[in-house]
Amino acid sequence: MVKAFDNFEIWWVTGAQLLYGGDAVKQVDGHSKEMVEGLNNSGRLPIKIVYKGTANSSKEVADVMNRANVDEKCVGVICWMHTFSPAKMWIKGMEILRKPLLHFHTQYNAKIPYESMDMDFMNLNQSAHGDREYAHILSRLRKPRKTVIGYWQDAKTQEHIAVWERVCAGVADAQDCLIIRFGDQMNNVAVTDGDKVSFEQVFGYHVDYVQFSTVLDFFDKVKDADVDALVHDVYFKEYQVADNLKDESTVEYKKIWNSAKAELTIRAVLKAYGAKGFTTNFDDLGDVNVEETGHGFDQIPGLASQRLMHDGYGFGAEGDWKSACLYRTTWFMSQGLEGGTSFLEDYTLNFDGDNTSILESHMLEVCPDIAEEKPRLEVHFLAIGVRKTPTARLVFTTKQGHGITATVVDMGNRFRLIANDVNLIKSKPLPKLPVASALWIPEPTFEIGVGCWMNAGGTHHSCFSFGLTDEYWRDFAEIFDVEACIINKDTDYEQFRKELRWNEVYYMLNKALR
Repeated sequence: MVKAFDNFEIWWVTGAQLLYGGDAVKQVDGHSKEMVEGLNNSGRLPIKIVYKGTANSSKEVADVMNRANVDEKCVGVICWMHTFSPAKMWIKGMEILRKPLLHFHTQYNAKIPYESMDMDFMNLNQSAHGDREYAHILSRLRKPRKTVIGYWQDAKTQEHIAVWERVCAGVADAQDCLIIRFGDQMNNVAVTDGDKVSFEQVFGYHVDYVQFSTVLDFFDKVKDADVDALVHDVYFKEYQVADNLKDESTVEYKKIWNSAKAELTIRAVLKAYGAKGFTTNFDDLGDVNVEETGHGFDQIPGLASQRLMHDGYGFGAEGDWKSACLYRTTWFMSQGLEGGTSFLEDYTLNFDGDNTSILESHMLEVCPDIAEEKPRLEVHFLAIGVRKTPTARLVFTTKQGHGITATVVDMGNRFRLIANDVNLIKSKPLPKLPVASALWIPEPTFEIGVGCWMNAGGTHHSCFSFGLTDEYWRDFAEIFDVEACIINKDTDYEQFRKELRWNEVYYMLNKALR
């Protein structure tokens, strides 16, 4: 298991009934315990499953679901109908349950024992139709859930459960996730804005504002010795640093030192507020006359943002609080997976036939977890916004490989999650644009991938992961009951556009019916 998920549990509830007698229920209980133990010992599940017994009546189902709702460690519930469990007795419990639900259609035994099977065996091993009865009532109740179908000992089956468990962890984290905004959205930009109240209603993230005067109170309390230690014991050891940047008499060293002070300041603010992420805005962060006053941030805290993303803090540039929320979840779900995560922005295009690609970057804020080689700590003039000044940042190009990038947009009457499989390719150095960058080709092709993303209203910011797949984002959307638009190698452009229109009708009618 991943240590990051040690405080979480997944509850397992088995469906049965007393029609076949107490001995049958004891067998159901024994089989269930064996299966749960086997899954936990498989080494594939990031979160421990805890067996909560059989449910044989409406009262028992409602009781265990009530307990799941209020148990802080429980982040999801797996239900399996070992024997036939009349689903009307699950109605109240399913209406009560607020935690993510996985319906596991499996069977204790892998094979039919043709030679020995008798009526007692038939009465006991009835998942083939017990799970259909249960699935019917879930559909009747319009209950969001993930359905995993397969033998419980198969690796593929266990991997589907593992994906859902990680998503459950991300969902639980979102319910206690505060994102702090330093400044507002960049002026007149539509896609990074949205309804924060509705967003919290649907997803759980809470977004708040902290004025920069408060940040400066923390800034003034940062000790010089702590800044020195961060520069010399961390920056100069973890990154490639040219010798001239270590000269304390230079402007470049002072910029690195000031970046370290900004990082310690933001960390202190986040810790004090219990926040899990933040946004910045290059037009609204600090005093533009700081060089004259000597008080406050003398540059955009790009290096701080890069390093805080590495530590799991959500981040969104230009006030993009939805990306800050989603990046926190992207990072949280990706713990223990290979490859890394980052906030990224579509920068510019490289038309090259079948290899046409998009350069992904930002002014400064790209997470070093996706770097191909040890990042270089550099200082360069940044000519954007009101803060035109030399600025410290980590410079690198990214690893190559397959990954997925995702975003959430506010469509007015609902939220839409959009995810696109992408393939990162080798990027050339940018000697006159010293920033961190990635180069990728969207699936299934540049034209279709970009066309679908744009038709869906996708943002120019997104949250990338090498380790996640579209299954994670489908599960994420299913748990929150929001629209999911997935773009991958199988996507057909015209069919995708039709689905967008169908979805519009579905969500309008769904809202009206509610």
